Amino acid sequence: MQEMVIYGVSFDMVGKQPIVLLKTVESNKFLPIWIGHPEAAAILMKLQGASTPRPMTHDLLRNVIADLKATVQKVVVCDLQENTFYALIYLALNGDTVAIDARPSDAIALALRTRAPIFVEETVIDNAKTVDFTTDKNDSDRLHKWLESLDPDDLGKYKM
Repeated sequence: MQEMVIYGVSFDMVGKQPIVLLKTVESNKFLPIWIGHPEAAAILMKLQGASTPRPMTHDLLRNVIADLKATVQKVVVCDLQENTFYALIYLALNGDTVAIDARPSDAIALALRTRAPIFVEETVIDNAKTVDFTTDKNDSDRLHKWLESLDPDDLGKYKM
């Protein structure tokens, strides 16, 4: 299992579908996950430090978890089946650990709000379309060109 950080949110050039781009903490390997527009907005709002007058869904979930005296330990993108990613949210509750099934986009949006670490299982990294930029000094240009080349019809459209 590798710890990841959110590198950013982009849009594929063909279908204009949002993509959350995760990057490994210990290397320059990137994992794109196609997500929905509402989830992209929720992730981008938090990344940009924007707030709303009333809690949005992921803020509500964070508040409910806190009011129940639980904490989000981590989120894990744990599986990839038929081009669909799966995730688990791990909660510490009353001395126990509870794993809750979630879409990766929702798990990531919650992780941002709770400052929980994001992990991806090695098997997911091995089976997904990832790109390793460890050998190129001009990572930004390469990453931008790679993002422009993404076509979910050609890759198999990974879903949240």
